Amino acid sequence: MRKTMIEKSAFEVATQVRAVEDSIETALVEIAELQSRMIRARATAGVGIGTGHEALEQVANALHGLVTARGGMATAHARLVEARQKVPGLRTVSFGDAGECPDAQVAQLRVVG
Repeated sequence: MRKTMIEKSAFEVATQVRAVEDSIETALVEIAELQSRMIRARATAGVGIGTGHEALEQVANALHGLVTARGGMATAHARLVEARQKVPGLRTVSFGDAGECPDAQVAQLRVVG
């Protein structure tokens, strides 16, 4: 019973780590798109590059912060993989692939008649 609880807790942490990593990457894509749109909007309006520069700079700072957060999550993920080796019942967990963590899988559904 305790082993099952430990495995369930570890699975929940691993699932949440993957969700956070995916969320950060999605936010990075969105911020990069925002930067691109801001630059195109300025060019379309035909105003000087100083117009909106402070806003663009703040968006760039937010992007940098997310890149830093992404690195922090990568480090945290690696530390959790190391910590797993110290938890009884989790040391021998294997998913059968070459990597330390399983890839995010998309279910392949099909209609069977």
